[in-house]
Amino acid sequence: MQVTFLGTGTSQGIPVIGCNCEVCSSGDPRDKRLRTALMLEKGKDRLVIDTGPDFRQQMLASNVKSLSGVLLTHEHNDHIAGLDDLRSFNFMSKKAVDIWAENRVINVLKRQYPYVFADKKYPGTPELVLHEINQGKIRIGAFEIEPIRLYHYKLPVLGFRIDDVAFLTDVSEIPPESIQKLTGLKLLIIDALRIREHISHFNLEQALDVANKLKPEQTRFIHISHHLGLHANVNSKLPAHIGPAYDGLSMSI
Repeated sequence: MQVTFLGTGTSQGIPVIGCNCEVCSSGDPRDKRLRTALMLEKGKDRLVIDTGPDFRQQMLASNVKSLSGVLLTHEHNDHIAGLDDLRSFNFMSKKAVDIWAENRVINVLKRQYPYVFADKKYPGTPELVLHEINQGKIRIGAFEIEPIRLYHYKLPVLGFRIDDVAFLTDVSEIPPESIQKLTGLKLLIIDALRIREHISHFNLEQALDVANKLKPEQTRFIHISHHLGLHANVNSKLPAHIGPAYDGLSMSI
């Protein structure tokens, strides 16, 4: 399975508008971060997790021409604001795109994109089929996906385990029953927003604590803000199997 980090930044991305800090001013391309999203490929099947406001740019950068489906972790704008750009896949495939999300998220999508889900649709609007995620496993083409309950402060959100890869973004708490579903991982992808603690995201220390508890073969951090520091500096202080991801990083698992 091929894992590609489409974006690794927090809701503001990096550089942040109007900021001249050393991270936002860095010439290292690893310090340029679009909003967090992930792509998984297995054979002819291709799955995307989250469609934030940079979705169009991410699809163009990775030259993506087909999707088997989309998973949504939660309804915050930096994870769903690119949904309209899925219509390009309608035009190419001549069929609807399948979206999987919790019922609460589906209801938000219907309110935020009423023209997409209207009974009488304007021509050319996206064709999307919404599938509700419960607690059971999901099969999308070659992918078997296990939803993982997480908390983003008090908001229940979803992470996903796909084979031996786990994607846990926008998380400040992992319940004990979810920890049990995350053993034996080859790759842990986890929120590490910054150095200081945050009310709704793991900071670096908390993300490291989870990695040390789960002991995956590799850990890569995502949803990174400019407050975490320069990629090179952070990476140099961590073991070889643990470190920040960066946009465009592709790994074979």
